[in-house]
Amino acid sequence: MSANSNRSLLRFTEAMNLVYGTFDHLSPDAAARWTAPDKPGAGGHRGRYLWTDAFGVINFITLSKETSSPIYLTLAKRLVHTVHGVLGYTRDGTARLPGATDAEPLAGGLRIGKLAAHGADGDGQYHHYLTLWMFALNRLAVATGEDGYSRLAVQLAKAVHPHFVVRGYGEGGEEEEAVRMVWKLSTDMDTVLVPSEGHLDAATGYVVYRVLQRTVEHMGSPRGLLGGEIADYRRLMSRGGKLRASRDPLDLGMGLWMCHFFRDEDWARELGGQSLEMARTMLGEKRGLMARDASRRLAFREFGTCLGLQCYGAQEETRRGVEAVVNFWNRYIEESIDEDLRPISLVMYAAALIPGAWQDEYLGPG
Repeated sequence: MSANSNRSLLRFTEAMNLVYGTFDHLSPDAAARWTAPDKPGAGGHRGRYLWTDAFGVINFITLSKETSSPIYLTLAKRLVHTVHGVLGYTRDGTARLPGATDAEPLAGGLRIGKLAAHGADGDGQYHHYLTLWMFALNRLAVATGEDGYSRLAVQLAKAVHPHFVVRGYGEGGEEEEAVRMVWKLSTDMDTVLVPSEGHLDAATGYVVYRVLQRTVEHMGSPRGLLGGEIADYRRLMSRGGKLRASRDPLDLGMGLWMCHFFRDEDWARELGGQSLEMARTMLGEKRGLMARDASRRLAFREFGTCLGLQCYGAQEETRRGVEAVVNFWNRYIEESIDEDLRPISLVMYAAALIPGAWQDEYLGPG
């Protein structure tokens, strides 16, 4: 391993330690008993925040591969167990979310983990957080060979899809094709809290559900378990103007990340090409992000760009831009970032350093 690789791995581990406590010297027995801390934790309700912990799970898988240590897979499993035990339950922790059972613990979805129960930035369920968690479960299934995680991902996928995809009805009462998606639901998924449609929600669903289906079939389940859902997302993302490169650094990066799974398909080639052009502007040395003061930037959103570019594949100019962003935030990552945003920034910083298990080929075919 090169000096640069060693340095990146050290920074990666330090960032994860700051979120999940010191874990890199745990014995196998201690790792099997480990519980993800609520302080500092992932920064959400009772220490759990779904987006941050999804990155945490995938980063633990990366650590396992980079170090050849199975302990980190144990920690990934334990983090999944903790998340399901907090965000799969009502906020008071007394009952599973409506629709979930002991046999189907994710049939009620998963809460975001917002600190507030209600209000404009209150708790609920986001489609883009849920698909990220499905992907984390999928990566854990591939890394461990345990199909239970794959089946949990499919269970969650099938449970939330009909609540986020809004269908119309014809005059005769016949169901028409899916017409749109909604962005945010209540924790019980009975009420639409934000009726607008996320820019990449349909495309993310299309990509992640295909990855889930590929893995579950590889592990012996019947073909086409998610065929109807995938068809819905395909129709939704194919509407005119729905797929375009974003000027938002996080959206830009996550779009590139999605494209790298199916880069030979027309939609991915087009979106990927547009996004690379946008990234060149965004990461230019004398303009874009690097021309701004730290107080006018959000680290975690920029790390999304870095992650997406490394997964998709960047040209030399853009690779230098990725290095510049990561090096810039090295100076601020522990102290100057807002405390509420520190956990999400740290896990995404780690992923920007070593994308690892975020890359489709990293763990082999799933």
